Amino acid sequence: MAALAGSWIGGGANFIAIGDSVGATDSMLGIMVVVDVLVANIWTGTLLFLAGRSEQIDARIGADNSAIHELRDKVLHFQNKTNRVASTTDLMIMLAMAFGGAYLAFEVGNLLPEIGDIISHSTWKIILITSFGVAFSFTPVKNFEGAGASKIGTVMLYLLIGVIGANADLKQVMEYPFLFAMGVTWILVHVIILVTVTYLIKAPLFFMAVGSQANVGGAASAPIVASAFHPALASVGVMLGIAGYVLGTYMALICAALLQMVA
Repeated sequence: MAALAGSWIGGGANFIAIGDSVGATDSMLGIMVVVDVLVANIWTGTLLFLAGRSEQIDARIGADNSAIHELRDKVLHFQNKTNRVASTTDLMIMLAMAFGGAYLAFEVGNLLPEIGDIISHSTWKIILITSFGVAFSFTPVKNFEGAGASKIGTVMLYLLIGVIGANADLKQVMEYPFLFAMGVTWILVHVIILVTVTYLIKAPLFFMAVGSQANVGGAASAPIVASAFHPALASVGVMLGIAGYVLGTYMALICAALLQMVA
């Protein structure tokens, strides 16, 4: 459940990181991958359906769409400013920083002390990698986004998820139907809170839908939902998804500690 919390706060990278941190077995992670994908995709389909009716929904609740149009114009300006064709040097630098940073976090994490049953050497590695990413986002390194940094990261993430998903056994999942019930209940609580807050503050459907998908689906699928509103807004989904990745590791570790207290 802690790994699933990581996925539904951040994304697949958090799922794998937290699963490793709390010592979840590959077979259990394989089961939870199926729960994650099936439950989350049902909600994604619902959001895509609602995106096609956003104008009517916003009008009904009295939401102001001017912020959406302003945001769209800002995103178009940012894309035009940073987009470029990636050179071989760009690709080599990005890969070197990724693997070099991961190796550095691996070595330093092994030197840091374990704290209880939650903060292990693996946990320190994930925290360090996440912190490195946040720190670099305040430097010129962030401009590599225009050369396709997120696309490379997504490819790596899909390869990693594929390795975990290869251990998934749908028949085995059906032996534990309570896991699906847990996942559906979890998403329903998420939906009820978001819909209620959206209605009370009269927020445009775009912010609710993309914000939700950035958590439940991550940076890979949030742009799909965002582009259903307007193609220029796809990068907003990416940015919200990345914010979820940053928060996902820390929040899921807190969730793991709370789950351990309940257990």
